[in-house]
Amino acid sequence: MTVLTAVLLLVALATTVATGARHWRVPAPSLLVVAGLLVGLLPWVPAVHVAPEVISVVVLPPLLYASAEEISWRELRRVWRPVTVLAFGLVVTSAAAVAAVAAAVTPLGGPMALVLGAVLASTDPVAVTALGRRLSLPHRVKVLVQSESLFNDATSLVLFKVAIGAAVASGSLLTPGAAGRFLELGGGGALVGAAVAGLVTLIRRRTEDPVLETVVSLVTPYGVYVLAEDLHTSGVTAVVLAGVVLGSTGHRITNAPIRLQIHAVYATVVFLLENVVFALIGLQLPTLVRELDPSERGLPLVVGVVAVAATVVLLRLVWVFPLSAVMQHRRKDGPVSWRVPLVTSWAGTRGVMPLAAALSVPLVTAGGAPLPHRSLVLTLTTGVVVLTVVVQGFTLAAVVRRSGIALEPEHTAREEARTRDALSRAGLRYLDQLHDLEAAPASVVVQLRRHLEAGLDEGDESPGAGRAAAFAEAVAAHRDLRRALIGVQTGELRRLYEAGEVSDATWRAVQRSLDLEEAGLRA
Repeated sequence: MTVLTAVLLLVALATTVATGARHWRVPAPSLLVVAGLLVGLLPWVPAVHVAPEVISVVVLPPLLYASAEEISWRELRRVWRPVTVLAFGLVVTSAAAVAAVAAAVTPLGGPMALVLGAVLASTDPVAVTALGRRLSLPHRVKVLVQSESLFNDATSLVLFKVAIGAAVASGSLLTPGAAGRFLELGGGGALVGAAVAGLVTLIRRRTEDPVLETVVSLVTPYGVYVLAEDLHTSGVTAVVLAGVVLGSTGHRITNAPIRLQIHAVYATVVFLLENVVFALIGLQLPTLVRELDPSERGLPLVVGVVAVAATVVLLRLVWVFPLSAVMQHRRKDGPVSWRVPLVTSWAGTRGVMPLAAALSVPLVTAGGAPLPHRSLVLTLTTGVVVLTVVVQGFTLAAVVRRSGIALEPEHTAREEARTRDALSRAGLRYLDQLHDLEAAPASVVVQLRRHLEAGLDEGDESPGAGRAAAFAEAVAAHRDLRRALIGVQTGELRRLYEAGEVSDATWRAVQRSLDLEEAGLRA
């Protein structure tokens, strides 16, 4: 089987399973991992080996970028305190706890156990975003979980570099320059991401070519990642920051048709990469297990995977519940509730990021000898990813329902309706000004007023051939005025959002509907 054939079959498998997941209303990542695992167990399926650059360079940047674009600066400012605590405290504690458990129940020594701990210490933004997409979580909870998963990677990356250095050099786990290395990786990555985001903003402001803007948008995450890595900073941090900046400003630097085209292209890319990578995680696990030393297989491997997975899940519960209690007490929300911390804890799964880190573990030590237990670290990582994505993924919806915090569809519909009413009132005020100034044809103003008041455009019957020129002129005036009206409504929507009167999700949904209407006027 050629590589091209294998890739096409993998895409076909992922697309089929993802389509079935939508039909059966089950989480696609979990079902894809199970499907990949079952296919990988078939005796005639060839061994699957994933090259490190496939995950870290090809798959990860656009998925991280797409996840980061969903978060705005305003939402980040609201959750930065808990995100900071979890991104530092929980990550360091998780790495130490996993290392201790792995050293106790697996053949891993101290340095390689810490490598495993650093790999699995942070939650995965790709898995978190994919699993949370189909759940009606309160926006604050969704932003908290997504933001934590995006920003805790800098901490785990520093721990990973320290542990790898100790394992490769067979030296001490204590590295005096760890704090400086963290600043270099995280701070340097942030600077690279901000600089590239600024450059991309300048480029996109100066072009209205849909093809060029789409290419720039697709290349941005790869360019940010590669540039940051070449400068020995965190490519992950750089991509995340660039995604947040450009996601918060994209509606200001492009017009409606371009935004719609970029959204459609990215939706396709994310669908393909996301589904393929989760199927690939399950598909390669049987191969990794078969290639282990006989002493590392069987019951010891199962015990190791379950023990490590239980450690990261339970430790997250232990950290999140007290933190949530403190936050609720400071906000004076009344009696401390268990609902939000339970969902927040259970939503923190492992996924693509740990796999990318594990694949990047060197093959040999500084002396040229094979790095001991590298295959076991990769297998344990993949096993924990499979277990958490499957177990937490299939049960997360039930946990959300049991907690009672899920937003009812009526809640979102009411907020969108209130927002659309506010935009209609802003449009009517604008029409009143035009009417008073006699700056537009009265018939067009009346028609648009009727459209805003009734929620539909009744229109007029087409005139006869003798009035074709007048009719064409009226249509052009209608389009121009409707386009100006959409601009007024877009400005009012931005004002409502920046004033905190509408949520990020409602802002994006209503902006998309305005974009669709404006694109229709340009057709």
